[in-house]
Amino acid sequence: MWLAPEEVLLANALWVTERANPFFLLQRRRGHGKGGGLTGLLVGTLDVVLDSSARVAPYRILHQTLDSQICWAVACGSSRKEITKHWEWLENNLLQTLAIFDNTEDITTFVKGKIHGIIAEENKNQQPQGEEDPGKFKEAELKMRKQFGMPEGEKLVNYYSCSYWKGRVPRQGWLYLTVNHLCFYSFLLGKEVTLIVQWVDVTQLEKNATLLFPECIKVSTRDSELYFSMFLNISETFKLMEQLANIAMRQLLDNKGFVEDMLLPKPSKPLKNISALKRDLDARAKNEWYRATFRLPKDERLDGHTDCTLWTPFNKIHILGQMFVSNNYICFASKAEEACHLIIPLREVTIVEKADSSSVLPSPLSISTKSKMTFLFANLKDRDFLVQRISDFLQRTSSKKSCSNGGARKKSFGDQTSEETPEQSPSSPLEVSPASPFSNQLANFCADKVPTASQGLLKLFGTNTKNISESRQAKERMKEESWNIHFFEYGRGMCMYRTAKTRELVLRGIPENLRGELWLLFSGAWNEMVTHPGYYADLVEQSVGKYNLATEEIERDLHRSMPEHPAFQNELGIAALRRVLTAYAFRNPTIGYCQAMNIVTSVLLLYCNEEEAFWLLVALCERMLPDYYNTRVVGALVDQGIFEELTRDCLPQLSEKMQDLGVISSISLSWFLTLFLSVMPFESAVVIVDCFFYEGIKVILQVSLAILDANMEKLLNCCDEGEAMTVLGRHLDNVVNQHSVSPPIPHLHALLTSGDEPPVQIDIFELIKTAYEKFGHLKADDIEQMRFKQRLKVIHSLEDTAKRSVVRAVSGDIGFSMQELEDLYVVFKAKHLVSCYWGNHTAASQRDQSLPYLEQYRINIEQFKELFAALTPWSCGLHTPVLAERMFRLLDENRDALINFKEFATGMSGMYHGDFTEKLKLLYKLHLPPALSPEEAESALEATNYFTDVNTTKVSPFVSELDLFLQCDSQEAAVQEDKASREGNSKEQEEKGTSPQDYRYHLRMWAKEKDSKKETIKDLPKMSQEQFIELCKTLYNMFSEDPVEQELYHAIATVASLLLRIGEVGKKFSHQPPKKADDYKVNSPQDAASEEESPTSEQSQNSTVERYPQANTEDKASGDVQLEKHQQENQIIIDGGGEGPGSPIQMLSDDETKDDMSMSSYSMVSTGSLQCEDIADDTVLVGCEAGSSVARYGSTIDTDWSISFEQVLASMLTETALVNYFEKKIDVTQKIKEEKKVERQYSSSSDYELSSVSG
Repeated sequence: MWLAPEEVLLANALWVTERANPFFLLQRRRGHGKGGGLTGLLVGTLDVVLDSSARVAPYRILHQTLDSQICWAVACGSSRKEITKHWEWLENNLLQTLAIFDNTEDITTFVKGKIHGIIAEENKNQQPQGEEDPGKFKEAELKMRKQFGMPEGEKLVNYYSCSYWKGRVPRQGWLYLTVNHLCFYSFLLGKEVTLIVQWVDVTQLEKNATLLFPECIKVSTRDSELYFSMFLNISETFKLMEQLANIAMRQLLDNKGFVEDMLLPKPSKPLKNISALKRDLDARAKNEWYRATFRLPKDERLDGHTDCTLWTPFNKIHILGQMFVSNNYICFASKAEEACHLIIPLREVTIVEKADSSSVLPSPLSISTKSKMTFLFANLKDRDFLVQRISDFLQRTSSKKSCSNGGARKKSFGDQTSEETPEQSPSSPLEVSPASPFSNQLANFCADKVPTASQGLLKLFGTNTKNISESRQAKERMKEESWNIHFFEYGRGMCMYRTAKTRELVLRGIPENLRGELWLLFSGAWNEMVTHPGYYADLVEQSVGKYNLATEEIERDLHRSMPEHPAFQNELGIAALRRVLTAYAFRNPTIGYCQAMNIVTSVLLLYCNEEEAFWLLVALCERMLPDYYNTRVVGALVDQGIFEELTRDCLPQLSEKMQDLGVISSISLSWFLTLFLSVMPFESAVVIVDCFFYEGIKVILQVSLAILDANMEKLLNCCDEGEAMTVLGRHLDNVVNQHSVSPPIPHLHALLTSGDEPPVQIDIFELIKTAYEKFGHLKADDIEQMRFKQRLKVIHSLEDTAKRSVVRAVSGDIGFSMQELEDLYVVFKAKHLVSCYWGNHTAASQRDQSLPYLEQYRINIEQFKELFAALTPWSCGLHTPVLAERMFRLLDENRDALINFKEFATGMSGMYHGDFTEKLKLLYKLHLPPALSPEEAESALEATNYFTDVNTTKVSPFVSELDLFLQCDSQEAAVQEDKASREGNSKEQEEKGTSPQDYRYHLRMWAKEKDSKKETIKDLPKMSQEQFIELCKTLYNMFSEDPVEQELYHAIATVASLLLRIGEVGKKFSHQPPKKADDYKVNSPQDAASEEESPTSEQSQNSTVERYPQANTEDKASGDVQLEKHQQENQIIIDGGGEGPGSPIQMLSDDETKDDMSMSSYSMVSTGSLQCEDIADDTVLVGCEAGSSVARYGSTIDTDWSISFEQVLASMLTETALVNYFEKKIDVTQKIKEEKKVERQYSSSSDYELSSVSG
């Protein structure tokens, strides 16, 4: 590539000049290419260790002048071909021009200007969006692609100098981290190390230090453990590796690949040696932390952050912390943990102004909100720029409001301006509470104007205060008063100061009347609700009357959702629960509905109206409990792994016992998925939910550890899982809430925990206090780190389970061993994933996580052709893609252009296993519809028509040919039509939401498939002459380059001649009158001409095939017929003129009999009369009878001719060579290993000189 001209002082140091002229030098780096000796080894080693190979190219062009010792590098190249192209351009375009100049300085100036112009033009053409990556980084990316054979689609994120420990010897080299791979390259004194690891194969990442290894990063896969050390910045490298591995796991989990963030703000100045992708990943990590810390919507993007102080009026001090600014929020987090958190939505900001600076308060910034709150920030480094950014975001926010606020919109807390409520105090509950009623728009979301649209079920089914003691009611009033005082001091709504005092109040329990409001605020659901007015009502309207699998499961679980509570003992509560769950299933089809969602949602509906409960469910499923409620409950399994790890760390004496009993996996899912609501009395569990919305998953883990700790002695004495479950169940059933003002609701679990001794009651607030005292050291950041580590384990475990399930499901019908099937599955899955990385991303969208494991990974025809070519034992040279396409069509029974692993393994097994008959049957089927596509047959008919119209005056046999074809396909067409109509119906059913019937249909189909009889050879249809020609063509290509190919050619020629005669004899029994020999005597003079012309055409066609091996195999080419006449008999060589089945091929013989001796002539194939390459490419030999007429150029295929499979089988059994060929054992394991080695080597290296020496 062209380089911006750089000075080179020592032109010949480490370089060898290969070409020169008065103005330019073409040089090759020492050690590259052949030879080089010790100097070459040293240069190669230095290039790797010192990264002088950042200039990756082994070739370069220098500009020089006679009067100057300084040279200028103007171009470099990774191959001789590339550098020669640049050299020729310079000679052709610049040499004559430069000879005109007298002054050498003018020459240099002109050359530099010209090169800069070329580079600018290339950049304008190639990258209109602008180039962000620095030059050195681009060179490293080019080196990575060349060294590891990666395609253009594989993006380098960053590269690091480090050592890889091979045994006890460190190998210094370069670690390249790409989006999908970890790569390492080292070259030391002739010894080369190359590693390529896919991120999806990484099972563990650890950063540790041992006696054997210094501080190092350990990368574990299923097969190996790799150690890397001696990093300049090991923490940065490890963090990036974690991010990339996490992206790969997310891709396996939810099928979303890595997409560059094109909306990131551009850096103010180029970042040295940092790619746009690295910046993208850093920004993603910050965004995720920002959203998680402040519970913001998933589309919120951090714009920047700065150190500052915040004046806190409640304790009259300035708190040191950081201000974060994003599209829609200004947030503050104190340096001291839990001292103060603040969230200011821009939709509520009225004034942003710069206050006067002073020595006490430098660079202050005042922000006022609609709720009459003012926030004072100070010590801002770049206040003017910050104010400008906030003003820009405010302008966008106001424009969004004006666009989205149509007519009457419900008023949120932030929309109640000071003008409307001039006397409003911060403690006014009616105006500022998110739980306050909205305008009538929401209540109109259904025709009945249901009460649950405006208030929670607990208010509709009010508590009976007569049964509640005065002391409890007094405590409840005291709680409410405490919160009102807190609101007065710290503010109310989203802009409330959140401090340690707030957490104390939450831990003491939230009052019933404030529970819905505070859940919305602490979870961040309030933000999403006020920014999406009418969204829930629209979803309800869209989902009314729709049915699918999710709605069926919802209906089944509705009456199991807190059946003991009076609110869900009538249709009002059940209908509200149905609407919320159905609306969410339509919002997020990936999750749809999962058991346990009904229990959590029913509790949300008690304290919130329907819309609020819906947005709380969104916050729960999509942000606070990620991946908990998908089909494989991955998130719950990940947190279960964290729980096990914490049990080992915090309760080591109990951990081993729990593992032996197998209790943790049983208890944790029910505890985590329902937030204890299903295992603890309602009035107690709801206090844990209060803490959860404020603290997140940390509380659930702390309480779980506290429960195990409280029951340690009993659990250690348990003998089995059942006894342990009873101990824990009894403990949980007796966790009581002495402060609850709700009437006690009978808990179903209590039935299991009856005992002789009266149970000891545990106060829920004491349990939570103990949990914080003993296990309060848990931090949110640590939990996220542990989640990453556990996610690797869980997803790999699930993938292994899927592999075993698929292999077990497939193994019964297939001849491969279990290990071979597992290896095939790995290769099959890798092909799918590679298409997700570098393909057009259509394959990724074809994976549906809700499908059975067998259907989740599927490949299309292009991917199948690559696998077929690598694994098939029936290699046919250039004919292999044609055979692969036919195999694909044969396996694709449902005609969706995709095949699953079972279909793939069935096809492979047919070629590798089974006896001679089974293999021949498969080959026979590959030359009948549907494997032989209608397009291929039509092309043959078109070509035949062309010659027939020219050369014959008889009635065209076209009609009978087409009739035969239609007859062959009539049954298949009917089946296809039936399938099409059925698929159409199923699509309509899915649109109408009637998928349960689809599932029953699939069950019936599976039952039929199990009971179906095994196909016999008598069930196979007969083969026409055209199909037989294609079969012969495949066999000739298959035998090419076989050690006994001449013997095989002789055998197939014998069989072909025999089958031709059998077909001719069979014509006598057909109903159509035999054709007269006179029909074939027309235009006989053309035979001689064709005989003379055919060698030339054959050579040209064969050279064309060799020159364009990648051409479309289905091209319709006209065929040539070459005739060779022997003295005793005729031998007909029919050249198909291409690989496709569309060539007009003629095989004719009369009805006369032939003596036995004539058969031997077909084996007399010498290299003089027929070239081996011709046979392999596109030639078919067949034998005709002694007295037959010579084939006429342009004759049509005999439509009356046909043979059955039994005839083909019987004929081929007579030839030992053919039987031996098909019955020889071939090891698929070796082919799988070879495919694994090359599966990532996608770039073509044929035009490049790949050397072991980098750079």
